[in-house]
Amino acid sequence: MQKKVLFFDIDNTILSRQNEIPESTFRAFEKLHENGHLVFINTGRSRAYVQDPTLLSLGFDGFITGCGTMIEYQGKIIKDVILDVDLVEHTVNTFRRYGIRPILEGKDYLYFDESEFGTDPYGMKLKRELGERRLTIEHEWRKWNVYKYACDTTGTDRELCFKELEQYYDFMIHNERVVEVVPKGCHKGTGILETCRYLEVDVRDTFAFGDSANDIGMLETAGTAVVMGNGSEAAKKHADYVTTELLKDGIWNACKHFQLI
Repeated sequence: MQKKVLFFDIDNTILSRQNEIPESTFRAFEKLHENGHLVFINTGRSRAYVQDPTLLSLGFDGFITGCGTMIEYQGKIIKDVILDVDLVEHTVNTFRRYGIRPILEGKDYLYFDESEFGTDPYGMKLKRELGERRLTIEHEWRKWNVYKYACDTTGTDRELCFKELEQYYDFMIHNERVVEVVPKGCHKGTGILETCRYLEVDVRDTFAFGDSANDIGMLETAGTAVVMGNGSEAAKKHADYVTTELLKDGIWNACKHFQLI
C-alpha cells in the first residue's frame, strides 16, 4: 500500500463541540498507524491550545498549528513564525480602537483580558481548558509570544479595521462574529506544502480532513480533500469527498472509502 500523509483539523472534525471523539476515530487512527501512514494535526488553534490528553492519545506524528505558523515533526520544530512585538502592540491597539476583542495566540500561552471576555461563553471555556496557559494581554504587555489572533468583531466596522492592517495579515472570516487574523501568506495549505518539502513527500499523496472556512487552504492544497458531513457549505465546495458527520463515524468512513484502513 502506498503510504500517505493525512492532515486533520481539530474542531468539529476530530473533536465535537462537547469535546467528544467517537470510538471509531480511535480505531481509524490505530489502523492508519498500522498501515504506515503519517498523521498530522492541522489546526487554526495555536500550540498552546493543543494540549488535550485524549486528543493527543490518538498519536500524531506532527503538528501544524496556528494556521501554518508553526510546524513540528516528531518533536522537532521545523517552522516557527513569531510576530514582532511592535506589530502586535500596534495590532492590539488598532483592534481596540474599533471595538474588536482580540485573543492573542502563541506557542505556550493564549492572552485575553477579563474586561473583554469576562462572561463570554467562549472566554470562559478557554479559561477552564487552558488553566495556567492563559495569561492576560495587559499584565504581559509587550512580553507576548504571538503567532496569530482570534477576534470577536460583533457590532464593529471590521472592514475598516482590516483595511488598516491588510499589509500585515490575511483574514479568515468564519461568520459575523468570529475572524482569525494570521500573518500574510500563512494558512493551513502552506503548512502542508512546507511539511511535504521537509518529508520529501509528493503533495498528491496527502489527504486533508476539515469542516470550515479556515480549512479551505488545506482542502485546496492536499491531494484529496475530505469534508465532514457537519461541515460548512463553503468548505464542502472544496471537497473531493463529503463524509458523514463527525459523531456518525465520519473519519472512519472516509478512511474506509479511500482504502486507507
